[in-house]
Amino acid sequence: MDIIHQKKIWFSISAAIIMVGLVIALLSGVNAGIDFTGGTLMEFELHQSASTDEIRSITNTFDTSASINFIGSDQTTLQIRTIKDLDHSERMEVFRELETRYQITEDDFLRAEQFGPAIGREIRDRAFLSMLIAAVGMLIYITFRFEFSFGIAAIIALFHDILVVLAVYVIFRIPLNSPFVAAMLTVLGYSINDTIVVFDRIRENRKTMKKFDFEQLATNSINQTIKRSVYTSLTTLVMILALYIMGVPQIREFALPLIAGIVSGTYSSIFIASPVWVMIKERTKDRNKMFAKA
Repeated sequence: MDIIHQKKIWFSISAAIIMVGLVIALLSGVNAGIDFTGGTLMEFELHQSASTDEIRSITNTFDTSASINFIGSDQTTLQIRTIKDLDHSERMEVFRELETRYQITEDDFLRAEQFGPAIGREIRDRAFLSMLIAAVGMLIYITFRFEFSFGIAAIIALFHDILVVLAVYVIFRIPLNSPFVAAMLTVLGYSINDTIVVFDRIRENRKTMKKFDFEQLATNSINQTIKRSVYTSLTTLVMILALYIMGVPQIREFALPLIAGIVSGTYSSIFIASPVWVMIKERTKDRNKMFAKA
């Protein structure tokens, strides 16, 4: 596969996904969850199973974007998250509706909490700081183990993964919340692992393929590692898909960004990181030639 020579195609695919997400975000905004916006969290014990549509017919009166989950071993504990701050009378009105429909008592109103926007900002800021620290740490490690050009290419690939996963969330209107942050940090670590495998092969081949230019060197290295990267990612993806299909809502919220991130991370390690490294090395080589002539 002549991946490096066709880099414009791979870059265009990524750019198209990111641009669609950006346009939708500008037109419709981002579906931020309660962790980032603040809001109200309520839990009720229903002692019986219920459908999400039944509960939503009650919560739509107060917040049409409310998140509804059933938790606990028997899936009868109802958890409602609203972006809107519900005062005491509104919370009690929700309870009265549930009381009438499911014959629950006041003891079954387990808890009610409100989160202000300041808490949401703190979570968001710490999330960005965590990703920044992770990116800087990876850049230092890759620069130390390989060279600076590898580090820059790897960080660009990681930045690509973050933007693609965010675009998927925006396109499908999936709420951004704390599990998303945890999953993104996991994706960063998984993605950089695939990228390092390719870079390590490039470094090894540079010793024996000195007559090859950077494009040929990277192409050969990718072709030697692509099966390993794809098979490893498919194995992981099968397990995450099982968690998403069989897991409870909280597990699904964590598994979904992992699925998008693993696919994006595998793609970037093959089609983004190495072509970017080749571009950096070729431009550095051309610049050095210019300085030598001068």
